[in-house]
Amino acid sequence: MLHDQEIPSAKDFSLTLKVRGPEQTLALGQSVAELLKGGEIILLYGPLGAGKTCFSQGLCSGLKVIDDVVSPTFTLVNTYTGGPWLVHHLDFYRVEPEHNLDDIGVPEILDEVFSGRAVALIEWPEHILAELDPDEPRVELLALPGETPDERIWHLRGVPEIPEPWAQLFDHFSATLE
Repeated sequence: MLHDQEIPSAKDFSLTLKVRGPEQTLALGQSVAELLKGGEIILLYGPLGAGKTCFSQGLCSGLKVIDDVVSPTFTLVNTYTGGPWLVHHLDFYRVEPEHNLDDIGVPEILDEVFSGRAVALIEWPEHILAELDPDEPRVELLALPGETPDERIWHLRGVPEIPEPWAQLFDHFSATLE
């Protein structure tokens, strides 16, 4: 890692889902897209290669985004249109602690999200936490490698709580994979 960002512990997440292969990660993202109403903040944690961008590609596909969805590791922010909202995909992996998030438009992005005109997907989100009210509703996902090379374990928590449709999705999605 370029910096001291920490990946949260899986024990701090209350729901877990095991997927195999990129196809199931894409399908999870597409299923999550069906839950969105605009205004959601989705924080994505996990090591490099855990599937965060693949999940984001599935979510954008579910929202009918027609652009190629790629990791914004070097651009920091990619904004996609399609479907009912803008999708702001942010990646703070290369952002140093002293970096001013105003320089990349984070306040304007958050204004669009809070107004319901956009959805935010944020990889390596530690730097944006200071910009959010601690009780600001959000969903947090942690992706970790599983026991085999193609297996990923997705962990879910919510602030202040997991929205019921998300909890139902994790239960339903898990049942459809067995």
